[in-house]
Amino acid sequence: MSNGNKVAANDALSLPAVMAFASGHIPIAALSLAISVHLPRYFASELGLALTVVGASFALVRFVDIPIDAGLGLAMDRTRTRFGRYRVWMALGAPILMFALYMLLSSPEGVGQGYLFGWLLVMYIGYSGVYLSHLAWAGRIAPTYKERSRVFGAITGLGVFGAMFVLLIPVYLTSQGSTDAESVRAMIWFIIGATGLSTLLVVVVSPEKIAKDQPTRFELKDYWALLTRPNILRLLAADLFVTLGPGWMAAIYLFYFTDSLGFTLAQSNLLLMIYIGAGFLGAPLAAWLANRISKHRALMVNTTVYSLGLVLLPTMPKGDFLIFSLVMFLVGAMAAGFTVMIRAITADIADEIRLESGREWMGLMYAMTTATSKLAAAGSILLTFSVLAAVGYQAKAGTVNTPEAIRGLELAYIIGPIFFVMIAGACFIGYNLTAARHAEIRRQLDEQDALVDPGAAMESLTGEDLAPANRPA
Repeated sequence: MSNGNKVAANDALSLPAVMAFASGHIPIAALSLAISVHLPRYFASELGLALTVVGASFALVRFVDIPIDAGLGLAMDRTRTRFGRYRVWMALGAPILMFALYMLLSSPEGVGQGYLFGWLLVMYIGYSGVYLSHLAWAGRIAPTYKERSRVFGAITGLGVFGAMFVLLIPVYLTSQGSTDAESVRAMIWFIIGATGLSTLLVVVVSPEKIAKDQPTRFELKDYWALLTRPNILRLLAADLFVTLGPGWMAAIYLFYFTDSLGFTLAQSNLLLMIYIGAGFLGAPLAAWLANRISKHRALMVNTTVYSLGLVLLPTMPKGDFLIFSLVMFLVGAMAAGFTVMIRAITADIADEIRLESGREWMGLMYAMTTATSKLAAAGSILLTFSVLAAVGYQAKAGTVNTPEAIRGLELAYIIGPIFFVMIAGACFIGYNLTAARHAEIRRQLDEQDALVDPGAAMESLTGEDLAPANRPA
């Protein structure tokens, strides 16, 4: 194990170690983009499924997957092996995700809803195994308030790279004469390969702190009691709405930018790439801002600026790539901050609960926020596709829509995201888990961990002790 992957005495990972760990989010972000923007359109436009069928399939599978996520989160938190809690789950989830993506890639034209639903469900199980374990692991690999902003900023930043790269695939292939369907299939092959390589890198080189729980018995009612905590309710509501807004927008993005604003498919993908690429600035900017005004206030700033940017879209000249690229960059930079702040705040609240209970909750906490994200994503596709169908919009390739249908598309694209994102920011009015409060929580947790398990260490895949030799007792 190289020195670059060791944990410094102040619990801060080196930059190479942070980037290696954060690489696990590259395929997750790429897949999230493909699911939000390209896959629903692919099944509706290229494979001949009705909009309502596609929307219902994506919504239903996410509702079914939510209790599975909760079970996975609980299982992860109860797992204790010499290789770590979360490492083993990430290694198990990756091949399941890759195989399910291959089966979706092989979908024949005219595929039925049952086939789509079944393999989407398997895909989400694998996705959850990788994503939940990576998030929970991040919460443990970065124990301090500021370090979490740094690590989750890196995770979001490399996720931006994955999303941008997967967007470049259809841009390049369509310029070479490939069809939309061929471009989507190439995107899926990239995600399959990136999942295997990044998971291997993370599980082999990244350290994981394996701390022993206090010997306390927990029953099902203790988990339900989480939902009565004000900070948990704030977090879940904010995550639901901050995901629903951009997810709503993403579900009909290509329809809006091609049929309403007059951009070509290639131009629309380039603008989306600018939106995603703005995360390279937005993620570290959000982390920087959070460490100066606190995470929840940084989130409120991001949601406000994001909404103001969306207000500008209908006022700009249609088809003007330069002007739209500037606004899309602004909005995208703010959207990247949503993820950084929500994920970092989740880990802070998990620490607060662990101090009170003596039990690890990190995996379950991320399962809960992932559940709200899936509810939002499912709702965004189901609701927007249902709205488009209600206003008479036709998604089938080659169809010419009426002005009334286009107007309905425009209203759906703008109103929903602004409304939901502003609610998300308002959820943290009165939130009091500040940096000072979290520092005290971490101090007490460190003392508690030293008493319960003085031999706990940062361990690599081989079980090598990566903790500083002079770690305080």
